[in-house]
Amino acid sequence: MSAHALLSPSAAHRWLNCTPAPRLEETLPERTSTYAEEGTLAHSVSELAAQKQFTVMNKRTFNTRLKKLKANPLWDAEMLATAEIYKEHLNELYMQFEHAPYIALEVKVDFSDWAPEAFGTCDCIMIGGDELIVTDYKHGKGVPVSAEMNPQMLLYALGALALYRPIYGNKIQKVSIYIDQPRLNNYSGYSLTAYELLAWGEDVVKPKAAIAFAGLGEYVPGDWCKFCRAKAQCRARAGTHTALEDFKDALLPDNAPVEGWTPGGEAPPLLTDAEVGDLLVRGKTLADWYKSLEEYALAACLNGVTIPGWKAVEGRSNRAWTDQDKALETILAAGHPRELVYDSVPKTLAQLEKLVGTKAFAELVSGFVHKPPGKPALAPESDKRLTYNPAASDFAGVGKNG
Repeated sequence: MSAHALLSPSAAHRWLNCTPAPRLEETLPERTSTYAEEGTLAHSVSELAAQKQFTVMNKRTFNTRLKKLKANPLWDAEMLATAEIYKEHLNELYMQFEHAPYIALEVKVDFSDWAPEAFGTCDCIMIGGDELIVTDYKHGKGVPVSAEMNPQMLLYALGALALYRPIYGNKIQKVSIYIDQPRLNNYSGYSLTAYELLAWGEDVVKPKAAIAFAGLGEYVPGDWCKFCRAKAQCRARAGTHTALEDFKDALLPDNAPVEGWTPGGEAPPLLTDAEVGDLLVRGKTLADWYKSLEEYALAACLNGVTIPGWKAVEGRSNRAWTDQDKALETILAAGHPRELVYDSVPKTLAQLEKLVGTKAFAELVSGFVHKPPGKPALAPESDKRLTYNPAASDFAGVGKNG
């Protein structure tokens, strides 16, 4: 059996929206990245922390396994801190049950009843009373991931329900999914009934999965393209960005006349606010698309492939010491004052928090930390943050020190 299912849970958002994508990706080579490898290592650290908390593991075994993980070149002490946060959150869930729940870590689940040959691995499963809980650790800090109707997590839950229902029967009535993303301080949960989950599997997943497994359907570009292996070469995605002339077709539609302009007449020189809003939506992914094109073309050129009109060149580089200590000693020996050669600069707040640990940092110096309001930023209406209030911002922090 392959290490990854064609219809993998992590790509569910993609194949539920763009059904031909999995078979198209299958024709392209898999690629990894430092971020992905860091995530895998951090995941192993969080798994070890959870095992120490919920299984029989002595200190010596824990330290031996941790030492092996620390030997990885990508090791970062922050991984141990985020693993502790993950463990604490799992313990909070564990303690909410009236009686000690059943708990299992790194559980392989099969949801092929809804998606052909599909399976995945749940980071943590708890079952107690009438509730089944599935929790997933995420190390990324690029984009906050919400648990609300998250298709990856719902597929994990379907697989867990299929695995444990033969044991628990209809006792499981409630299903909860949690995503723990410590580096973004993002911890979210979502609950639904077992009946609602099964209905989603039958009504949404099963028909879409059948089409996706067969490689059929229409290519539909969207936010789900971000991690698609075909994103740079996808013709459908290119079609949403290539013709700037298409933007003209989006302006001043017949059903939305503007003062001073009539359909068929000359358009006014300034865009309306409605047009600006529409173009912001249409142009949102343009930069990401162009960047993926550049990355693909550079990799192709480096592999000896000709991209007409383009070539790989040596980029700008900065000078670096071959031996900084000896260089500075030489400058000092030439009579230059030490205070001019060296700067004494404290680490930043974020660097110190990472060094000390989030919990210890809060205990030690939280009284000396002030978080001012962020600068106004443009966001889609669907963004869950509150609408910016200039008045509230002006008075933020007033009275806290008085």
